[in-house]
Amino acid sequence: MKIILATTSPYRKEVFESLDILFEVEGSNVDESQVESSDPEELVRELSKLKAEAVAKNHKDAIVIGFDSVGFFNGNILEKPKSKEESFERLKSLSGKEHYLYTGIHMINNLSGKVISKVNKNKIFMRKYSDEEIEKYFSQDQRFNTFSLGYNTEKHISASFIEKIEGNHLNLKGIPLSDVIEMLNEMDYKEE
Repeated sequence: MKIILATTSPYRKEVFESLDILFEVEGSNVDESQVESSDPEELVRELSKLKAEAVAKNHKDAIVIGFDSVGFFNGNILEKPKSKEESFERLKSLSGKEHYLYTGIHMINNLSGKVISKVNKNKIFMRKYSDEEIEKYFSQDQRFNTFSLGYNTEKHISASFIEKIEGNHLNLKGIPLSDVIEMLNEMDYKEE
């Protein structure tokens, strides 16, 4: 039984590899602007579903898993920043405060027809950090548009920005493995 992740995210791929399960990745090419919602849970649930469905159309013999993540702060949904300046301002505004990270997971088993959807929510408490620390963050990694939403909890200064996490720490890389394993078990996934 094939597993296909409906994502091209190198972080999700890296996290999923730790399961030591054979899988493939395929981008969904879903236009995310087609879904509008001010409710982060509703938004990630719908986008992860659309991504999984788009890829599942091409694979009749697979379990397809779609993902979507957004941040939520002061009543606003935080999408990926479009520039380094936007990323800097976001990190500055989060300093010393808490925000949420939501990840939707949608799983389709094309062999059985079974479909499961779940949303994982983290509460992230940030310590107070300086503008200089944010600049150091950018010097370590140029992927500002990803790490200003999630955080690399290993080998990166962004790990030091986090004081405490409530929820699954791997959700910070967009794939809460405990949820994925539970869902695969519900799908009766068996390695060949």
